[in-house]
Amino acid sequence: MTVDDLDTMPAAEAAEVFRSCCGSSRWVSEMVERRPFGTIAMVMSAADEVWRSTGREDLYEAFAHHPRIGESRASVARSSRAASWSQGEQAGVESASAGVNEALAEANRVYEERFGHIYLVCATGMSAEQMLALARERLSNDPEAELRVAAEEQRRITRLRLRKLFGEDQ
Repeated sequence: MTVDDLDTMPAAEAAEVFRSCCGSSRWVSEMVERRPFGTIAMVMSAADEVWRSTGREDLYEAFAHHPRIGESRASVARSSRAASWSQGEQAGVESASAGVNEALAEANRVYEERFGHIYLVCATGMSAEQMLALARERLSNDPEAELRVAAEEQRRITRLRLRKLFGEDQ
């Protein structure tokens, strides 16, 4: 896909494309409204600007579009593109031992209990052990600080997916 393709496609189609990158309805709507972008740099700039303007409920909505680390299903329906990307992003858990996967499941449970939302990390290139260590480390954050950390992880995931959308792997 090119930026020109995204800029000229019907709004509903563009919304689905953006939704595969970030599950926040507000972010999707604002990105559709900001077209045309003209360049990838302008798409990225707008993505960051819109994300920074979102509120708590927008963050939770975006987080819900991700499966728990080590799982394949999110709590809400998502596109096959988003599901495929998520699977690739979490590839580090595929080779993990049963013990590490069990520890990740427990870390997910404890994290959600403490913070009220899914443990979100930009997992691309990370091993299951690294994701587990980071989850355990982040459990020491206070809830407001952790919400900011998770929001930044979502921003990083969104940027990664936008680059994939335009054929830029990293």
